[in-house]
Amino acid sequence: MAFVTLFLGLPWIVLHYITRWKTAATLTAGDEALLDELYRLARRLDERMNTVERLVAADHPEFRPLRDAAGLDGADARLSELERRLGGQQESIR
Repeated sequence: MAFVTLFLGLPWIVLHYITRWKTAATLTAGDEALLDELYRLARRLDERMNTVERLVAADHPEFRPLRDAAGLDGADARLSELERRLGGQQESIR
């Protein structure tokens, strides 16, 4: 009985959970498409926020955007760098 448990049961359990782990850790094509769409949506919303902030700043010179107050004034540069890197990866995949 110990022989069956040791040489059949234990490897089966290990291989079963390895297979489960490998299938759960991957992104599907649908997941990648959803992430791409969410990224594009975030970029569009960021551009809209920039436009609204410029319009309000033109009407009210004392206006200070909340992003600058929160210390996010370098976020656009970081997003541009990320977009450049992702663009290079997308071209290499295609």
